Amino acid sequence: MTELDAVQRLVGHVRVTLGGGPFSAPGGWSHMGAVICDASFQARRKYESTVRPRIVRLQEAWPDAVTVRGFRDRIAAEDLAVAMDFNSPRRVATAHGIADLLAANGVDTRDDLRPWLDDRSHRGDLRAVKGVGPKTVDYIGNLVGRSQVAVDVHLRAFAADAGVPGLKYEQLRAAYEAAAAVLGQEPGGLEHAVWRFTSRAARGRGGAVGGM
Repeated sequence: MTELDAVQRLVGHVRVTLGGGPFSAPGGWSHMGAVICDASFQARRKYESTVRPRIVRLQEAWPDAVTVRGFRDRIAAEDLAVAMDFNSPRRVATAHGIADLLAANGVDTRDDLRPWLDDRSHRGDLRAVKGVGPKTVDYIGNLVGRSQVAVDVHLRAFAADAGVPGLKYEQLRAAYEAAAAVLGQEPGGLEHAVWRFTSRAARGRGGAVGGM
């Protein structure tokens, strides 16, 4: 299958299942503790019922963690697993690793992180944090208001239904970005519309939600 074929199939499937839009991307979070924890805890978990409520509670309980500096102060003094009510040492370690990396690079706020992600070497630095895959890097961008495509199990399922199975992460992300351009939509808006549509279908079947 050529790249053009993949894009055309995605465009056709979007038009049939989702209509013509417009598709709006969620705004993400301005609270950096929320950004870091959302990125660290969301993979392979039901987002709306398991992850999002914990992120909302964390912001209420830790208002001073709005910056990376404030978040690091909190997790130095308190157990993040307890604060998140989420017993996963691996995910907690990922949150610590992301926070340490951002702090070491002078990234303290949402406004710092958005342009920092423009540098491809910084994306590579994030990938070096244990537990951070390519999807998580793109997902972090969306959490701070960038318009990106983070390919998870739902975007893969939608693509498979469109007749576009088996592409590598970068290839499928590029196909979705090109499809968004054809449709006159923002990449992040199309991604979220596809995610919302497919995750609802998965919940109806009792399936899991997250993916790296």
